[in-house]
Formats: sequence, structure tokens, C-alpha cells
Amino acid sequence: MAETLKKSGINNYNEELVQKAISAHLAGKASFDAVTADKIYKEESKKIADQKAQANKKIGEDFLASNKKTNGVEVTTSGLQYKHTQEGIGIQPDANDKVTVHYHGMLIDGTVFDSSVQRGTPATFGLNQVIPGWTEGLQYMKEGGKTTFYIPSELAYGSRSQNKIPGNSVLIFEVELIKVEPVEGTASAKPAAPGQAAPTKK
Repeated sequence: MAETLKKSGINNYNEELVQKAISAHLAGKASFDAVTADKIYKEESKKIADQKAQANKKIGEDFLASNKKTNGVEVTTSGLQYKHTQEGIGIQPDANDKVTVHYHGMLIDGTVFDSSVQRGTPATFGLNQVIPGWTEGLQYMKEGGKTTFYIPSELAYGSRSQNKIPGNSVLIFEVELIKVEPVEGTASAKPAAPGQAAPTKK
């Protein structure tokens, strides 16, 4: 029960009432049955998640508005923000290629929600199989490069919560592009970087 409450985000409950409810249920004197209780619980959990998502949206918008003024940060037409921390010298992927990367994913408060770096094993996947912010962003990189991405929730998971990621969260990824495996015959147009023509694979 404690773990379930923790994951749901419900933290302003009355411990005395919870204990009374448990005792009443065990004694067969509950105010309502388990099905009704589960329905109420899910409704309240969704209400709390929706409230957090709305708050996160404003926090994320404020963060991105400030972050885009940071020296070296580029902003694309989709709203994606990125900053190259190490220029690569290899080929650039397109949206259909397979890539191998090391990454470190954080919320804007510094909470780490996923990290291949911490696991010690790079990740390999098709660039068309990930969130839109990744699909677009990695096409601005070259093999050997390192880039930090600031991904608006619209290019990530939107208002949906995902494990440690609350709804409407801006995601920050520090990414190292280790390898690009071109998929022949499926080349797609790459998004143009701010102030540049659309990049081509080299």
C-alpha cells in the first residue's frame, strides 16, 4: 500500500482514516466494496496527475524561454533546443538509420530518469523508433559528437506520465553519438538546422 501511494503521488492522506478504513474492511464493515474503492482511487490519482501535468507545462515553458537565451543553444522550428558540446567528424544519420549512443536523461530539476551511461552499456535503436525530439535532434549530430538536447513535452511524451517522468515534462538528454548504421535505400530529408540548409549525409 505504501509503495502504491508513493507511485501515485498521493501524499496528503489522513493516516488515521486510512487505518480506520483498513480495520473496517477487515471486519466486513467497509463503507463500499473493493470495486468502488478502486474506481475512486483511480479517479483521484488521475486528478492529481492532471494537476501536476498542468503545473509542469508552465514550469517547462518558463525553462525553455530562459534556456534558449543561453550561449550556444540553438532552437529549431519544432521548438527543440540543442547545444553541441563536442563536434563530431563522422557521418550524420537520417531518420531511418540505426544509431548507437550513450545518453543521460534528466528532468529540469536534475532528476535522472534513464541513463545508458550509468548502466555502462550504449543503446542501439532505429532513429524512427524513438520520441520525435530524438528523431529530429540526432540528425543534427555527426558520429563522435556530443550534444545536449532540451526537448519540449510535445516532442517527448506529452501529458502522459512515463515511469519517473511526470506529464508535460521537458526532458534533457546529454547524448554521445557513437555509431551510425545507414539503412540503404530509405534516406529521408533531414531537418534544417537553424540558419542552415537541410544537412545531407556525408
